[in-house]
Amino acid sequence: MARVGTASAVLNGKMYLFSGRGGTEMVPVDEEGAVWSFDPSSWWSFIKPADASKPYPPARSYHCATSDGKNTFFIHAGCPEEGRLSDLWIFDVSNQTWTQAPDAPGPQRGGASIAYSGGKLYRMNGFDGTAEQGGSIDVFDIAANSWSTKTFKADGKDGPEARSVCALLSINIAKKDKLITLFGEHDPSSLGHAGAGKMLSDVWAYDITEDWWTKLEPSGSDGFPDPRGWFDADVVKSEEGNDSVLVHGGLGEDNERLTDMWRLSF
Repeated sequence: MARVGTASAVLNGKMYLFSGRGGTEMVPVDEEGAVWSFDPSSWWSFIKPADASKPYPPARSYHCATSDGKNTFFIHAGCPEEGRLSDLWIFDVSNQTWTQAPDAPGPQRGGASIAYSGGKLYRMNGFDGTAEQGGSIDVFDIAANSWSTKTFKADGKDGPEARSVCALLSINIAKKDKLITLFGEHDPSSLGHAGAGKMLSDVWAYDITEDWWTKLEPSGSDGFPDPRGWFDADVVKSEEGNDSVLVHGGLGEDNERLTDMWRLSF
């Protein structure tokens, strides 16, 4: 089934995808906890939970996902048929089992961002139905099974402004672990999912160890990406010490779909 508002992550060269919104009624796609896996060397696989009697995450859209790059796929928050969520679920790919972790700090939200780095998950931003969220990084320690929160000024000077439907990526720059957040919707449209609000075009780097933000000022001979939200982004890993970021598509402020692709190098 064709769908929108889904979330995916990569594990061992395969992409894993959960739920989304689709069908003639555009409701969350309920596949009883199943996960889709795409292997570029073959095709799609439909992975059902090993034990259908055990709990699994409710169907949803506009959620976020990440992985540990090894064996674990995480999904978080999003929009069920009504309301919003703040839950966190962990899928063990080898055993095909779901485990529910403690909920993230409120408020419940859709359009949040989540990234994995060094045994922890980092969650930011999102839309709670009234306002864009910002000013905090919520950190889930997987081994301790608990959340903590780091706060900052979301003023566009000391830290990134509140936003949703953006991206959060774990990246290595100069052999240091960083988070990169970029773009997103800053003010929602009165049309909801049917319209585009005020979009951002900024890029910020967060030093995980030293706990500080830096606003980046990229340069480029080919211009710059237009402000956008609802786009996709991923990391191109490098053995030379500096990863890079690929950005594709999204929704512009004019409510038009974008098809361009950009690479941000450090």
